[in-house]
Amino acid sequence: MDPIADIAYKKDSTLAMLWAIQARGWSLYYMEPDELFLQDGRAWSRMRELEAYHDSERWYDLGTPQVQPLAELDVILMRQDPPVDSHFLNVVHLLGFAEREGVLVVNPTRALLECNEKLFAQQFPHCCAPTQVSCDEKILRAFHGEHGDVIFKPLDGMGGSGIFHVGPEGRNLGAIIETLTERGRHQIMAQRYIPEITEGDTRILLIDGEPVPYGLARVPMAGETRGNLAAGGRGVSRELTDRDRWLIAQVQPTLRDKGLLFVGLDVIGDYITEINVTSPTCIREIDDQRGTDIAGDLMDVIARRVETGPRQDIKK
Repeated sequence: MDPIADIAYKKDSTLAMLWAIQARGWSLYYMEPDELFLQDGRAWSRMRELEAYHDSERWYDLGTPQVQPLAELDVILMRQDPPVDSHFLNVVHLLGFAEREGVLVVNPTRALLECNEKLFAQQFPHCCAPTQVSCDEKILRAFHGEHGDVIFKPLDGMGGSGIFHVGPEGRNLGAIIETLTERGRHQIMAQRYIPEITEGDTRILLIDGEPVPYGLARVPMAGETRGNLAAGGRGVSRELTDRDRWLIAQVQPTLRDKGLLFVGLDVIGDYITEINVTSPTCIREIDDQRGTDIAGDLMDVIARRVETGPRQDIKK
């Protein structure tokens, strides 16, 4: 995970997972991405035993560092936040070596490599608003000309970073395209503006393809088009709608086929905008408002997966 000292105690979803792991009496080890390394074809890491507490002043203790093969673990939770840059991808490749020795990595490394969170949703175009991905200014301008009200965003960001709303007047359109594409060197996404964003960008969490019955509508603050909590949005839990469940049914077979155990769908109005597979959040907000135990439900699924997995053939 990212540095535990820097997490937001009140809302961090990884911390909820740590508490759920400890509640089951499992041994817990902490690694940061830059502590992983490969030696003679085997993945290793510097790691420390970890204890997590329900205490906003002191929420963790770390033990003495030790270096050991990742294959000595049963499960690795990959909870590094985007951007999905070369460093992120290299860490995923290293985790793949542990996976081949029988470790359960959540989410699976192949899926993390294949499923860009914004592009993955485009495998289900009937579930998405009109969208275009390009680095060509003429193509992007034409899309804006057709739809008039458009959101432009990078493909590898998170938390609402780098998102621009360009209305029919096209104010600053050229500068926005130039900045996001870095003068045509990087693909970006253009998506028709969905006015229902004023009612919230809803995060729907799925555990092994099954949805938590409540989503978290992240309602933008005044003057914003981004509902992300990191951008100042307000989180309000709501029950899933019939449309939500239809959208879920469209993606469920693919999520299960790829072995994705923990996924966050982002839904605005009638449309999926992203499928989050790297480090989905919003566990704490839904739990606090609804009394659910989302991390506990995830750990139950992980425990069943370990029991039925290939570990019996792996020598520690």
